[in-house]
Parts: sequence; structure tokens; C-alpha cells
Amino acid sequence: MRFYLPSRDKIKKLFKNMEEIKRLISENKLEEAIRLLDAYLTEQPRSDEAWFLLGKAHYKLGNVRLALNSYLQAIEINPESPAQAAYDMAIKVLDFYNKDMYNH
Repeated sequence: MRFYLPSRDKIKKLFKNMEEIKRLISENKLEEAIRLLDAYLTEQPRSDEAWFLLGKAHYKLGNVRLALNSYLQAIEINPESPAQAAYDMAIKVLDFYNKDMYNH
């Protein structure tokens, strides 16, 4: 099996893109962040950080199912990813609201 190592310029570009994505998420420009993350993941599908950020953006938009799927992708790549805590929290929130629905 051959491993592909990106060039120094490509690494710089990917790092810059990731910083831009984080900025967009912090500014709640979530659709734009998702668009960039989709493009990023096309080139770097094994980036647990990108999958985690995609989940975060989807969660902030209320797309919980898409967020959970993205978190699971990140966890599959890296079990130590912060996506694990985000996934656990999202599940707890869903459980809380689902139980609350039955109490009305």
C-alpha cells in the first residue's frame, strides 16, 4: 500500500481552509462552512477534525441526524476525537426531549 503525502503548499492550503472553516462556524455562517467542509472532505476524507466540524455546523443548524452521522465518522477515524463528547451530549439532549414529549 502506498501512502500519499501532500506537498508543503497543499498542507498550508488545507490548514488555511480549516482555519477559515472554524471562523465561519464561530460567526454562524454555517451553510458556507458546510460547503467548504464538503469540499475539504472530498480531498481529505480521513480528517476526523473536518468530520467533527461538519457535525458541529449541522448541530448548530438543528440537523441533528446529520450531526450525529458526522460525529460517528470522526469517531471511526479517531476514537479520541472531541466528536465523541459532542455525540454523547447530542444523544443525551435527544433522550431528554424524547422523554419530555411523553410527559405531555
